[in-house]
Amino acid sequence: MSDRKLTIDGVEISDASHCYVIAEIGHNHMGSVETCKELFQAAKYCGVQAVKLQKRDNRSLYTADFYNRPYEGPESYGPTYGSHREALEFGRDEYLELQAFARELGLAFFATAFDFASADFLAELDVPAFKMASGDISNTPLLRYVAELGRPMIVSTGGAVLDDVRRAYDTVAEVNSQVAILQCTAGYPADWDQLDLKVIETYRECFAGATVGFSSHDNGISMPLVAYVLGARIVEKHFTLNRAWKGTDHKFSLEPQGMRKLVRDLERAYVALGDGTKTMYASEAEPIRKMGKMIVAAADLPAGHVVTRDDLALRSPADGLPPYELDRLVGQTLRHPVTKDMPLRFEDLEERLLPAGERVASAVGDDA
Repeated sequence: MSDRKLTIDGVEISDASHCYVIAEIGHNHMGSVETCKELFQAAKYCGVQAVKLQKRDNRSLYTADFYNRPYEGPESYGPTYGSHREALEFGRDEYLELQAFARELGLAFFATAFDFASADFLAELDVPAFKMASGDISNTPLLRYVAELGRPMIVSTGGAVLDDVRRAYDTVAEVNSQVAILQCTAGYPADWDQLDLKVIETYRECFAGATVGFSSHDNGISMPLVAYVLGARIVEKHFTLNRAWKGTDHKFSLEPQGMRKLVRDLERAYVALGDGTKTMYASEAEPIRKMGKMIVAAADLPAGHVVTRDDLALRSPADGLPPYELDRLVGQTLRHPVTKDMPLRFEDLEERLLPAGERVASAVGDDA
């Protein structure tokens, strides 16, 4: 068992743990604290462990030209890109209110830090973890800055190749061992043939000290389940109350029904995988008895008869000697008559035989 381990707000995430599910709300609250609270409540109902927002210091994050560029259209919340982003941004008071609300619900609450000022903002709130967006996989100054804040970090890796991920991981791990690497494809939504879920196995091999996860931008609930089986122990999924709402992220987000099913299936997978030990269960006994076979007489046979293969048949139910004992009966002499379909026993033979397992144990004991 690997010793990779990450602890967020008291919850331990490891190879042996349940999947840690993050409801990525981002800006699907559409700038409304009340809508955001409704999303938190719905996420709690779905069974997730954490809710996450995105924090940007818009004025310092974007160039003046990019901030002031026209941004008009059906998904826009302002005439320029800057005004659009500001309309969706929460400040300190809103974050404190939402932080307290999440605490009441028993949810971990943190956010993606898109810049240095946002990292400081979140650190002052004492968030239990930081998320780093795929767009910052090459931003080693920001990655190092956040790593030095000493909280668990979850790093998405969309739009990167393995060398980019190695550089990012090494930057963080040098100062902070509490790091998770998420396979991610930065398509919104991502096409099925671009999810590359086997990268999860690659990450587990390359980054032995990292918890590995999956940031799921696909339309559906089945791929996170595949990711969990491949070794992902964190799943991040965008979340909304209505996929038809205004905004670019709603259309590929899960609504509560989908998120609840996703969490349910991941919990079932944890139980269903077991520990690798092949086990016989009491619930199997009667079905196997009905479907299994035993060795019976194929016809009426007299005492003193030397048993041939043609004298034996394999028939259900499995209430007698198992078929693997058949060859040991051939050539033996019957002590008394048997009738057709009668189960054969070792006691019916002139040479008293023991079941194969007991015979081996006896031989080993004799040699000892």
